[in-house]
Amino acid sequence: MKPADEAICTYLEWDSDFFELRIARLNRSRLDDPILKETLNWCRANHIDCLYFLADSDDARTCRIADRNGFFQADVRMTFERTISLNDMIPPPLGTVRLAREEDFGALRAIAREGHRDTRFYFDEHFDRAKCDLLYETWIENSFKGYAQAVLVAEVEGKAVGYITCHLDGEQSQIGVVGVAAGHQGAGLGTRLVQHFLAWSVREGARKASVVTQGRNVAAQRLYQRNGFVTASFQLWYHRWSTG
Repeated sequence: MKPADEAICTYLEWDSDFFELRIARLNRSRLDDPILKETLNWCRANHIDCLYFLADSDDARTCRIADRNGFFQADVRMTFERTISLNDMIPPPLGTVRLAREEDFGALRAIAREGHRDTRFYFDEHFDRAKCDLLYETWIENSFKGYAQAVLVAEVEGKAVGYITCHLDGEQSQIGVVGVAAGHQGAGLGTRLVQHFLAWSVREGARKASVVTQGRNVAAQRLYQRNGFVTASFQLWYHRWSTG
């Protein structure tokens, strides 16, 4: 749980600027009546259009309060983890996986524009669809420009047809986003990218890897499970929109 002395909410400048809305995040994982009252007062005082709330899924009171007070359940957030060993160092020699290059941008942005329709932003009809497309295009480009430590691409016939973004925090590595072009799905490219991510993690000294995906994205869950990841946590994303 979040510490009780942390500010009740945080205004999210990047999200607000990008979506041209006033967006904030609730800095608690559970709700009770006092927390709800303080939260709604803060949102009114700060003219918040949309409040993100990542809730513990095992607290019935939180779910009831959220449901009764205008919170929309936008997503199920699933975190998977696995340990890393030297056996992950050398992925199978299948096809070409390499570091992304600037000339890949066009192909990567096209994949990103179509490849993340299971996320909470698309599921919530308050968000403009064109903005959602642009969000993931921007994400993959920013990842290449330094947001991620590495962006790996799968190449087929000289063209980038898939990507995975790689992050590192001490001895913990994390997959940011994975995308494969529609015409190349089902050919094992997702597995190949994850295996190369694990090899990258070994080289970077990581001992544990994690990844977050959506509860409705069964294909992604199966991909990570096939590659040794197991469920670590299960949380609920809510959005609460101002009514006036």
